[in-house]
Amino acid sequence: MFTARVFTLYPDMFPGPLSEGLFGKAMKKKIWKLQKVDIRKYANDKHATVDDTPYGGGSGMLMKPDVIAKAVDKNVAKREKVIFLTPRGKIFNQKTAKEISSEKSINIICGRFEGVDQRVIETRNIQEYSLGDFILSGGETAALVIIDSILRLLPGIIRNENSIKDESFENGLLEYPQYTKPQIWEKKEVPNVLLSGDHAKIKHWRLLQSKAITRDRRPDLWQKYNKKN
Repeated sequence: MFTARVFTLYPDMFPGPLSEGLFGKAMKKKIWKLQKVDIRKYANDKHATVDDTPYGGGSGMLMKPDVIAKAVDKNVAKREKVIFLTPRGKIFNQKTAKEISSEKSINIICGRFEGVDQRVIETRNIQEYSLGDFILSGGETAALVIIDSILRLLPGIIRNENSIKDESFENGLLEYPQYTKPQIWEKKEVPNVLLSGDHAKIKHWRLLQSKAITRDRRPDLWQKYNKKN
């Protein structure tokens, strides 16, 4: 069973949407489980203080290293991966999701305020990740996205596992356009090649479409694709 363990100041935000649909069914089947760790319970004073002002001045507050360290030490086994969600982290992508999905667990620290003390990141070998070049009010919503991306790769959750192989990023390209019934909708027709029954032509058309879309929308991915091919 895969374990997603979330360290948060707002445990009631979980499992949220992860309890619905395929993920909810997979949880009942014990394919995966969610563990919520309330960071505030590991505070050292009667006021349950989890943050303090940063040394050197500056705006905002920082999450205290002793509190985070205690929460991690009490709940994480040796060699388990721990990640902290922060705008300065390296980009979390499909490759990373695949790597984590092959493990038995993931531990995600959801930051608040201005982040956490650097010392706890270094001493607990915490890896920093970001979803992109934007700021969120906290790591909880990002954690939901990351867990979603991992769970859908676990065996037994998505019935048609072949559909995963054709998705965006699987071959370095964005996914081709998709069409379904009705064949004609608002005077727009499905491309003839998709009605031909010629699987070789369809495969070639889809590849050309993926290349064109990637070249237009994601020049960075297109450049990487060309280097590999």
